[in-house]
Amino acid sequence: MTLRVSSAFDGGNAIVLEASAPGAIRAHIAKDAEADFRQWFHLRVSGADAPIAVRLENAREATYAQGFVGYRAVASTDRQRWYRVETSFDDGVLTVRHPPAPSVWLAYFAPYSMERHHDLVARAASDPRVTLEVLGATPDGQDLDCLHVGEGPFEAWCIARQHPGETMAEHFVEGLLARLLDADDPVARALLARMRFHVVPNMNPDGSRRGHLRTNARGANLNREWREPSLDRSPEVALVRARMESTGVDLCLDVHGDEELPYCFIAGPDGIPSLRPAQRDALARFREELARRSPDFQTARGYPPAAPGEADLRLATNWVAERFGCLAMTLEMPFKDAANHPMPDTGWSPARSAHLASACLDTLLAVAEATPLGVRSPA
Repeated sequence: MTLRVSSAFDGGNAIVLEASAPGAIRAHIAKDAEADFRQWFHLRVSGADAPIAVRLENAREATYAQGFVGYRAVASTDRQRWYRVETSFDDGVLTVRHPPAPSVWLAYFAPYSMERHHDLVARAASDPRVTLEVLGATPDGQDLDCLHVGEGPFEAWCIARQHPGETMAEHFVEGLLARLLDADDPVARALLARMRFHVVPNMNPDGSRRGHLRTNARGANLNREWREPSLDRSPEVALVRARMESTGVDLCLDVHGDEELPYCFIAGPDGIPSLRPAQRDALARFREELARRSPDFQTARGYPPAAPGEADLRLATNWVAERFGCLAMTLEMPFKDAANHPMPDTGWSPARSAHLASACLDTLLAVAEATPLGVRSPA
């Protein structure tokens, strides 16, 4: 077989410089279009009859280069099971190694393609309880999908993948929807009776398909657009914000991945001007309850809270909490492993993302039952 290295596929990212031998593959990570972010990589090596070594020579220029310290890339020969492989970060070069293989995909994290997204949406929308709403179009003309399900008066929003390279976020949503739509699951039934869920599985379809780390087709970091979104620059945020205004928001979970911190954690709306005791208390209850229910989650490590009045209202969690006076949270999962509960063979993975989503649903029901009014309670 002839050795070939390519990234010309959905979510691919690699600029191949040399592929003269399996052990001498040189490449660069391409930056996001219209922006200077770079970190996500995803490529295929085929026809390797000797051990593979891919050198990503501009890794030192990555947006979060420190995230490559102690990091191992993922690989798959069937695009179903992803496992960690030998990876080193020396002198600013990230080298990913793999045994000989007729065909192997290497990536920053287990990908979540737009085809898989469409399968997820179609599967969920086939449930008669679910309403699929296309909120509008992205700059590249893709649909921005939103799934609505539930009969209760409590409005719960879940948005994911504002940063397209954070693919664990959509793996999380897949797990969340699988359990939420399980008609035999008592927790799901109780939640759907109490709440109306609004789920945006992928806030950034354009960046996802293009292989971006952090931005949409216009170069906008969507999680810095919430205060003043533009239908030209950041229609994804403008469309979701407008729909939130029509439903109201009692809870919002914004799902992300963190390149550097090897932990699962939740960041809250600390520092927003109108932060109420009820919001702080509900956030603390959610964190504590989730830590009890999932050993993968922890509360000791995370982002430092913003000082009072210093919150950045361009971020979804801060804007939503300020606008609606509700419980709003940013859930972060690692690109590496969860250091407090490591699994070396897979590190953090799609399956663990899905299990964490299930634990979040258990937590949500427990927290919602803490007061007669649910998560949102008077100050």
